[in-house]
Amino acid sequence: MIVEVVGGADELPEVRVTDVDDLTSLQLALGAVTDEEADQALRDAGLGRVQDADTGVLDLAALRAAAEPQAGSDDWAQRWDGMVGQAAEAGRLVDDGGGLQVRVESAAGA
Repeated sequence: MIVEVVGGADELPEVRVTDVDDLTSLQLALGAVTDEEADQALRDAGLGRVQDADTGVLDLAALRAAAEPQAGSDDWAQRWDGMVGQAAEAGRLVDDGGGLQVRVESAAGA
């Protein structure tokens, strides 16, 4: 799954949740936006925040609410729970388990 923050100099950054059926990885991809713009867009969307240049925190409940309606498989909820469980085992849950730390990446082509 990918959470993208994209935009440009003349437009407000936009947050999109894509590839929702791929629960083998979770990425925060930033396009042509500053870290500050990305942070504000994520906060405005209720999906999380940029922690620093390399790390973001995504709100699990909000992310699930945005992604699940787009899911195309019957076992999506179970696979989501598995992804969250793996993140917990890896020590990537924050905010009392409500947030998940993810690496910030560049949004290719954004």
